[in-house]
Amino acid sequence: MTRSFADTAFRSALLWASRRSTIGRVATALPVSRGLVNRFVAGRTLDDALRVVADLRASGFRTTVDVLGEAIADSATARSAADAYLRLLGALKEADFEPNVSLKLTQLGLDVDLVLCSSNAELVVREATRLGGFVRIDMEDHTRLRPALELGSQLSACRLSVGVVIQAYLRRSGADVDRLIASNIPVRLCKGAYDEGSDIAFDWKSEVDSNYIALAKQLLTHAEYSAFATHDRNIIDQVIAFAEANEIRRDSFEFQMLYGIRRDLQDELIRSGYSVRIYVPFGPDWFPYFMRRLAERPANAAFVVASIMREGRRAD
Repeated sequence: MTRSFADTAFRSALLWASRRSTIGRVATALPVSRGLVNRFVAGRTLDDALRVVADLRASGFRTTVDVLGEAIADSATARSAADAYLRLLGALKEADFEPNVSLKLTQLGLDVDLVLCSSNAELVVREATRLGGFVRIDMEDHTRLRPALELGSQLSACRLSVGVVIQAYLRRSGADVDRLIASNIPVRLCKGAYDEGSDIAFDWKSEVDSNYIALAKQLLTHAEYSAFATHDRNIIDQVIAFAEANEIRRDSFEFQMLYGIRRDLQDELIRSGYSVRIYVPFGPDWFPYFMRRLAERPANAAFVVASIMREGRRAD
């Protein structure tokens, strides 16, 4: 299966828009976007997120919570983001929820200063570890891959509770998975949602899917515990079939899905006895995340994107 030229062009346009701060400012003020945004984002405040986590927990799901934000350009805002994660971890623990969070390094100052980012990330990871929780370092585009992997390795070597994300659309991911398995660093495997060149990433969905399955088999066979982030029923079925055929315990892996996507499949997996963790994003800086979700499912929201981009051009 391949993408059409129109699909590829539209996806690229959405990813381009996700990086435009002017369009983002306009989008957050448009009433037309709110209903669809609420499908993917668990509100703007910590209290909103805690209510969603409570509902998911009552239904048998595990969660990882993300304070939305990325591409921070100054040290004060990066430190504020770290403080927001510290408050989130404390609130989750106080509510007797699992203090499990996901974060992006550009939110903690990666584009400002590597030392600043590392310090902020270590602060959050140490607090999560102290509380009996876990931090997942999300991946961004390939230019941020190396520092994310290196920081994850450094923090893990300090016996802190941290894991990283591997994106199946990157050509280098097989070698990265081998190194992470050897270092016993937990991996979340996803497909990838950034716009990369053909020399960096596979062009076609069929290639990405094939690589995802190959990487999943590596992880199931050799890793202590892994997370498979996908809404693709075919891939989920193949992961389950491989695990069953090789007598791999269900408590050695979990499925992860995004809040608001394929709740029917999420419920089915829970009923079948699999562990399912929901990625719960919240906060006012929802625009880049939202646009990447539209890039994955553009047909559902073309009218929202058209409105956002039309108003954004007027603002420019």
